[in-house]
Amino acid sequence: MLQSLNPQSRVFVVDDDAQALRAFERVLRTEGFTVQTFTSANDFLKRPLSDGPSCLILDLHLPGVNGLRLQEAMRQASVRIPIVFVSGCADVASTASAMRYGAVDFLEKPVDDVMLIEAVSRALEQDAAQRIRHDDAARARELLARLTPREREVCELVARGLLNKQIADLLGTSHRTIKIHRARVMQKLNVDSVADIVRLVSRLE
Repeated sequence: MLQSLNPQSRVFVVDDDAQALRAFERVLRTEGFTVQTFTSANDFLKRPLSDGPSCLILDLHLPGVNGLRLQEAMRQASVRIPIVFVSGCADVASTASAMRYGAVDFLEKPVDDVMLIEAVSRALEQDAAQRIRHDDAARARELLARLTPREREVCELVARGLLNKQIADLLGTSHRTIKIHRARVMQKLNVDSVADIVRLVSRLE
């Protein structure tokens, strides 16, 4: 299970039904997950950000800010925590909207324990992978920031598969100048091959 691999994983549960909240917490804690519960969307939004992989079990029908509105608020704020929706009376339109905007799953109450654990595990795996991609992209941006504007141009053209002569013709400079720029790019990025440059640039996509 992912939780055993990353002790920083967190499962957040938002449900205004105290009985359902206790049931979710009991099942998840029994499986070894670290759980934090909330009775409203506003309480959830006030929590500190999680340092490790996390997911949100979210009731569709909440007083005040309902589940779909919370999902939209998180999307607008670029808070990318995977969501598992739960509801005792979901309609087709609500389910479709939740899934369209990235929900991992939509479970009907009373929620089957096995289906809940499977959905949470998928959500945590998804968030862990997303965090790795985010960290890789941040590292790539940091490395590429070392380059001058001209070196960045050369780097991107090398990543596209162009040869030195083609790059020289495109940028209106000499083959020798491109060789110098290319050598500096390799040194500043601490890479040994064109394949390394391609992988580095692709992390930003």
